[in-house]
Amino acid sequence: MNVKNKLVIVINGKGGVGKDAMCVALESAYAVKNVSAITPIKNIASQYGWNGEKDPKSRRFLAELKRVFVEYNDLPTKYLLEQYEEFLQDDHDIMVVHIREKAEISKFIKGLRTPVVSILVKRSAVDNAAKYGNSADDEVENYNYDHVFYNDHSLEESSARFVEFIKDIEKEIFGKIK
Repeated sequence: MNVKNKLVIVINGKGGVGKDAMCVALESAYAVKNVSAITPIKNIASQYGWNGEKDPKSRRFLAELKRVFVEYNDLPTKYLLEQYEEFLQDDHDIMVVHIREKAEISKFIKGLRTPVVSILVKRSAVDNAAKYGNSADDEVENYNYDHVFYNDHSLEESSARFVEFIKDIEKEIFGKIK
């Protein structure tokens, strides 16, 4: 597969804005590989009692555990780069990468061999002032994103709008829709 025809999307946004729903919508038009920097951390946490909760205490626990692994051996970025190398060899068109922290986004995209865009998803119904008690969630807007997508419609309409949004980005990058 031609590496130049592949696109990496770094997606971010506060909890509840619809990032996962937009990723599912993309699957209607593209072959999507959906990965998250927190996956290896969740795998470790689940071995030691975390049951998948998304409450503030659990979010803080996962954020702190991730921070420790970033400092210790950079596990989240290593995991994402392994997933990226697989993406370069497989039949997926788009790799959507979930990364919360500004420094981690910058570290991941540095040196990628494919086009990459960063997207912040926002939703009016989500209290943008809400705090989760951890920097990973509370500081998602502290990055200079390439694009912002406003997910303020019904699921069906937002899904269709997001696919068109990505097609427009694709036209910008590749000069055409794949």
